[in-house]
Amino acid sequence: MNSPRTTLYRDKFNAKLMGVCSGIADYTGVNTFWVRLGALLLIPMTSGMVIPAYFIAGILLNKKPANLYVDKDEQQYWQRVRQSPKRTAREIRARFRDVDRRLADVETYYVSSNPRLNAEIERLR
Repeated sequence: MNSPRTTLYRDKFNAKLMGVCSGIADYTGVNTFWVRLGALLLIPMTSGMVIPAYFIAGILLNKKPANLYVDKDEQQYWQRVRQSPKRTAREIRARFRDVDRRLADVETYYVSSNPRLNAEIERLR
């Protein structure tokens, strides 16, 4: 997965401080509120070690490109890919099988109602 859409970025557009939590939310598909709440709850649990980790991530992560996604559907698709690539591949294969089946139905209908085309296809086989 070398696509820029599968990389973790800082999301400065929805940022409150440096955009790390909003970047994690965009990457995982979780609501930004829950990621921020989780980060706040981790501060006392880790004796404050989340704070330097947050700033280090804020320095190391690149800014999210402005034109990374065309629309909301594409953003949700890439979030599903990041969450479960195998499941997404199965869904795409299933869609292609459905398209192939429908195309075969159209082809069968058209060929069966056009005897000249049917004869020509049989001659090519």
